Amino acid sequence: MLLQRTIKQSISTKGVGLHSGRRVEITLRPAQPNTGIVFHRVDLPQVVDLPARADAVGDTRMASVLQQGAVRVSTVEHLMSALAGLGVDNLHVDLNAEEVPIMDGSAGTFVYLLRSAGLQEQAAPKRFIRVLKPVEVRDGDGPDAKWARLEPHNGFALSFAIDFHHPAINATANQAQVDFSQDSYVKTIARARTFGFAAEVEALRSMGLARGGSLDNAIVMDEYRVLNADGLRYDDEFVKHKILDAIGDLYLVGKPLVARYVAYKSGHDLNNRLVRALLAQQDAWEIIHYETADAAPAAFTRDWQLA
Repeated sequence: MLLQRTIKQSISTKGVGLHSGRRVEITLRPAQPNTGIVFHRVDLPQVVDLPARADAVGDTRMASVLQQGAVRVSTVEHLMSALAGLGVDNLHVDLNAEEVPIMDGSAGTFVYLLRSAGLQEQAAPKRFIRVLKPVEVRDGDGPDAKWARLEPHNGFALSFAIDFHHPAINATANQAQVDFSQDSYVKTIARARTFGFAAEVEALRSMGLARGGSLDNAIVMDEYRVLNADGLRYDDEFVKHKILDAIGDLYLVGKPLVARYVAYKSGHDLNNRLVRALLAQQDAWEIIHYETADAAPAAFTRDWQLA
């Protein structure tokens, strides 16, 4: 039987919030089976728990933000992506500020932390949400439309296309596909960084966003080129980061998806709407588990240390 997974021991690190600019300490702690991923604001007079669920997302401007009343946990998508990529089902995440630290702008640091803590299988079956029929959400019409779709697929695969009118991005691949029956999350996706435009920084900061952004935690472009001295990590790093984000946003469904995700110019808002639309359409999905590794799709039977 495929089993649920948590980490063997607690591990902590410090960083800065991409949008808030505030210093933050994050601690990852093991959790019991069937706990799911739960964020805890430990800096408040009384600790507030925010389960990582799609219906708890209250803001999607430039990030996925969990919200309970006035209490927020922002920019959860990179950590959620790493958890999905390494197959972690149950985890407590303690934060002493409102935003998950951006680290280097990718999921790579979180993969390192999780591997350093060690992965631990638990005595409970790993449960999946299997998509039974297509579910799609759209913004706009015609050639300017943005859309995202989940389709039945015996495994987990993603296809994403972007369309930014910028020389540095147009010079790279604008479409990418990954199929985790054969592609490694760590090698193919995890190190792709978030990106932005220098000309937009002041406007974003006036909105309370990108206050912690820098060349250390994002790909930054002027009108023509990438400003980072070390260039790109992947030839298709821009679209790969959009896939990284989508994996994290989709994991807010609460369980690993057995599905194919296909999207064009999607972002956090459309991804969240897609997950909510799936859950609302009860005949479009079912919860399953696999009695043996042989019965499970190859995407979920890889050695997770090599994921």
